[in-house]
Amino acid sequence: MSLHQPDLTKFPPRSPRVRLGGYVILPRMLDKGRATLTGLNGEYHYACPLDQRFLDYVGIDAEALKAVLPQSDSDVLAWINANAKHKRTAPEIAAWSAWQEQRSPDNPEGREYFNDLHKSLAPTRTDIVNWFDVLDVDDFVSFGGKS
Repeated sequence: MSLHQPDLTKFPPRSPRVRLGGYVILPRMLDKGRATLTGLNGEYHYACPLDQRFLDYVGIDAEALKAVLPQSDSDVLAWINANAKHKRTAPEIAAWSAWQEQRSPDNPEGREYFNDLHKSLAPTRTDIVNWFDVLDVDDFVSFGGKS
């Protein structure tokens, strides 16, 4: 499998922290979308609520983006920049990405879900404090890592 055809039944997608064009979430979403196109997405879902945060922020439709996923990351980013309904400046992207990296549950249901995931994945780890932390440890544990 190439970088443009990830097999998410064997390896996780890129961390939500990895950036493309300054955007967090985007490289992970591209991996999930490409794997979905080839039927190799495993337990991962393209256009999930996390992906939707990015899609809403830039104003891109998930189905429209799917059509350009076979292209390189840089070509997909160029397409996003050309087609985004919400044109963002570099400082806006940096601020949004920093906020996403630190985002933690903001309601009781979300907190309960987060705590349950944390407890099941890495009960003794005290460094799991936000959603990206949980996703990273979930990816690690899901593919045989020990937390």
